[in-house]
Amino acid sequence: MTSRPLLRALLAVLFCAAPALHAAPFAYVPNEGSGTVSIIDTATDTVVAEVPAGSKPRGLAVTPDARWLYVSDQPNNRLQLVNLERRAPEGTVALGESPEGVAISPDGRWVAAAVEEKNEIVITDTSTRQRAFAIAVHGQNPEHAVFSPDGRWLYVSAENGGAVDILDVEQRKQVAQIAVGARPRGIGFLPDGSRAYVAAENANEVFVIDTARRAISARILAGLRANGIAVHPDGSRVYVSNGGAASVSVIDTKTNQVVATVGVGQRPWNMALTPDGAKLYVANGRSGTVSVIDTLRNEKLRDIAVGKLPWGVVVR
Repeated sequence: MTSRPLLRALLAVLFCAAPALHAAPFAYVPNEGSGTVSIIDTATDTVVAEVPAGSKPRGLAVTPDARWLYVSDQPNNRLQLVNLERRAPEGTVALGESPEGVAISPDGRWVAAAVEEKNEIVITDTSTRQRAFAIAVHGQNPEHAVFSPDGRWLYVSAENGGAVDILDVEQRKQVAQIAVGARPRGIGFLPDGSRAYVAAENANEVFVIDTARRAISARILAGLRANGIAVHPDGSRVYVSNGGAASVSVIDTKTNQVVATVGVGQRPWNMALTPDGAKLYVANGRSGTVSVIDTLRNEKLRDIAVGKLPWGVVVR
């Protein structure tokens, strides 16, 4: 018979060990052509689940507690909610015609979805999982809406407007617009919010915005059809996916120069880093894979097969 002190000691060991068993985050990949989200265990870089997520899932965001996934379902003009504990669809939120990019505020309160045909950003309240309000944008065909690190601003790429719209979240209105290159796509902020990096697909460039001055401070030549942006957690590097070059450019933020180029799959799109910045996950639309890059060595580690036409990645 096990003594109580020994039992307590054994339970303590089990409870202490439990977090280590689930220390690595998951990567979530929306597959446009499969109507699913692939879930990748970043500890092993293997797909551990495929979850139904509407007809054509694109943008996605995960709540800070990793209990809910919000996915834009483009043909059905809605957000598909996925219960990550059950790994099953559970509810929807109406958005408007042709939703794309989705982002969550730093405090986890709001989910923003860019709605192309309505030229607005629809905000969902995560506490109620219902639509809260919408903010009209001046630019045409918003693709991505990204929160600043302090959650005060939303930067929106106007795909057909050649500009970035700046929205005041509290005032619920647009307060500025900054011209960039043709067909802006991905946006990423440095951790301190001092700069935003914007990929302009038809210009093959990245535009650097000084957020205090709301002005362009640099232009960086990237690869063919630059589109996705991911920022290293320490702010030292910015990664740009080049859709027409099957590569990712690595930008040193001290010099705003490209310091490395890493080959990946065909039509790399949106990307995400692990919280420690050690690995970058790149969705390759035409290859049906996610490439994993070692960010210390700037080398591709492997390709992970996912569903058809993966659009992006979120890591939580």
